[in-house]
Amino acid sequence: MAVSFEREGDVGVVLIDHGELNLFDDTMARELPAAIEEAARSDIRALVIRAEGGVFTGGVDVHGFEGLSHEQGAALFDGLVSMVHALEGMPLPTISSVHALCLTWGLELSLGADMIWASESARFGLVEAVVGLTPGMGGTQRMAERAGPARAREFVMTGGLYPAETLERWNVINRVVPDEALVEKTMAFAERLAAGPTTAHAATKRMVRSAVDEGPRGADARIGEIAAALFETEDLQKAVKSFLADGPGKATFEGR
Repeated sequence: MAVSFEREGDVGVVLIDHGELNLFDDTMARELPAAIEEAARSDIRALVIRAEGGVFTGGVDVHGFEGLSHEQGAALFDGLVSMVHALEGMPLPTISSVHALCLTWGLELSLGADMIWASESARFGLVEAVVGLTPGMGGTQRMAERAGPARAREFVMTGGLYPAETLERWNVINRVVPDEALVEKTMAFAERLAAGPTTAHAATKRMVRSAVDEGPRGADARIGEIAAALFETEDLQKAVKSFLADGPGKATFEGR
């Protein structure tokens, strides 16, 4: 399989392993959304997306672009964006763990994750301009959301390759770690999040989304709906009792 879903305890892993360059093609178009859907149906409490091979991805197999009409292109892009939406909608922490080279769809999918961790040698690019295209999987707008409009325009229009340290400075990437430690450190962080209050993490995601979409005041208006509902969760009730009896940091969470 080009893409598989695995789990290590409460952490799920969507693993991409599709040839030397992990190019997006018809096979991956079927298997990647299926793996994300399988992850969403499971009872995992955190998700990591990573790739095997020398690069995260070298981009898209451009043979698939030959002869596409406007309508066919629109259908293609709609399907790609829906995959990003499915990732964004997962009610648990999601992390993309990127090594070496990450182009086009790989970065666009990663931007749909809550966080991106990258190896020190990683380089990133939305290089669609090379074939006269602009990103069709939501990368432009999500780059603008994280880095700002001016940097998004530069990043996409130049079609250049940018090092991980630059994108960390631009607030696109959360952490840059030594190449040899990427998988270990990403998984350890995911395990830490998976052991936390999953329902509260889901509420945090909704509050951040509301703030981005509606501004701080708009998000303020939703605190009662989103955050206050946590008072009735099993995790909060047990954690409060643990705090009162044993002090902070002793509670364990079940994600309920």
